[in-house]
Amino acid sequence: MSALGRPPGARRGRDRRARTILPVPGAPRLSEDRTLTTAVIGGGIAGLAAATALAERGVRVTLYEREPALGGRLAGRKTNLADGSTVTMSRGFHAFFRQYYNLRGLLRRTDPGLERLRALPDYPLWHADGMQDSFRHVPRTPPWSALGFVALSPTFTLRDLLRMNPVAALPLLDVRVPDVHTRLDDVSAHDFLASIRFPEAAHHLAFEVFSRSFFADPRHLSAAEMALMFHIYFLGSSEGLLFDVPDEPFPTALWDPLAGYLDGHGVDLRTDTPVESVEPTASGGFRVAAGTGEHHHDTVVLALDAAGLRTLVERSPRLADAAWRERIARLRNAPPFLVSRLWLDRPVSAGRPGFLGTSGYGTLDNVSVLDRWEGEAARWASRTGGSVVELHAYALGEGASQDVEQKRLIEQLHQVYPETRTATVVDARHEWRADCPLFSVGGYTDRPTVRTSDPALVVAGDLVRTQLPVALMERAATSGFLAANALLERRGVRGQTLWTVPDGGRGALLRRLARTASVHRT
Repeated sequence: MSALGRPPGARRGRDRRARTILPVPGAPRLSEDRTLTTAVIGGGIAGLAAATALAERGVRVTLYEREPALGGRLAGRKTNLADGSTVTMSRGFHAFFRQYYNLRGLLRRTDPGLERLRALPDYPLWHADGMQDSFRHVPRTPPWSALGFVALSPTFTLRDLLRMNPVAALPLLDVRVPDVHTRLDDVSAHDFLASIRFPEAAHHLAFEVFSRSFFADPRHLSAAEMALMFHIYFLGSSEGLLFDVPDEPFPTALWDPLAGYLDGHGVDLRTDTPVESVEPTASGGFRVAAGTGEHHHDTVVLALDAAGLRTLVERSPRLADAAWRERIARLRNAPPFLVSRLWLDRPVSAGRPGFLGTSGYGTLDNVSVLDRWEGEAARWASRTGGSVVELHAYALGEGASQDVEQKRLIEQLHQVYPETRTATVVDARHEWRADCPLFSVGGYTDRPTVRTSDPALVVAGDLVRTQLPVALMERAATSGFLAANALLERRGVRGQTLWTVPDGGRGALLRRLARTASVHRT
């Protein structure tokens, strides 16, 4: 570990304007005559990031995870197929964008060159009416990225451009955190896009696909979160919209190596160990009731999903203060989603992409052909002559039935890739979950920050307000490092250096226009 808190191999991407966030100055690690024990509750990305930063600096970390495996929403489990094969089932495809500086820094602990990530050559989008879009040839650097997308996309015509309301779109050109939430959190993503008068085809083919990646219908998603997303992936960063994927299942490529790394730093990894309650003690620190006993820790990191955090806080009535506990109680989860993975007895057509975003096909949001990029799936396909296809349906409606939706997804696959109609499903696995945070209209102020009223208690996860332009997996990793930094700072230890995409618009003129329009609106 260097004096700057930068692990070996950590670095930003290609964007020279990416922002560096330095931690508070301090010692490189705890001195040998000082001890600090921390309970990290939750073994997803946020908890793993927090545990990593703390353990590297000499903190004695115990990580509690209720599931049998690490990884949270990116965990995996072994399962046996009808043909006798042993494979890994997970909650499916996740895109590792090049803007995910802090997540990628976490992965570099065990993979300095990120050789276990594989670049997909394109991010194609298909609509049921036959319209197709792609980001392969779109320039990566703003504003050329936006101009290039408009010029290359079939969803924008001259007539469409003349109908658009450029003044309404100006907030997208200067996204700053938390200012964007002050301005746009009380507006839905759907209404915000309607005010800009984006072409209907572009609205459905591109922007709805992006918004649903937050597991929410655009009518229920905060426009601030959508604007932030545009900034991170498209209008504020020169990393582009192409991404990488792990070349093996998540446990093999990501979490098993990191577990070994943490074990080497003395972390006590307790999987299959749910935490029932956390209570502050009169003498300082916390009593953590987990498994079959109670354990004392000086500090605590709560790295849980919204439902898990609500439940634990409800069972821990003396944590932090009453106002904080009331806000946690109001957190809500996004609607349920479905992942269906099919092992087919024949291949899909050779030209099918590894990943495809879809719109207009009912509930189907994307299709992955895993044997195009995942080693385990490729080996199964090579051995059997078949293929491994995965289907995602985000933000399913209230009252949706899992059995019905599973059948619908397969029917929609047949529309997208007609050759699958004649394929036999050798076996299938399905994941039906409702544990992603809902970034609802007007909900920003209820979301927790990393710090609480108790300086020894911090929160991490993709639901956390970080005051930085991050989202999804990168928000989880960033908040985990920030939580560790907050605890280390109190002991005079320098934490983890972080990076983000630029906070604010790329051009001075565009920033001035956006801020002028904001002043006039208020």
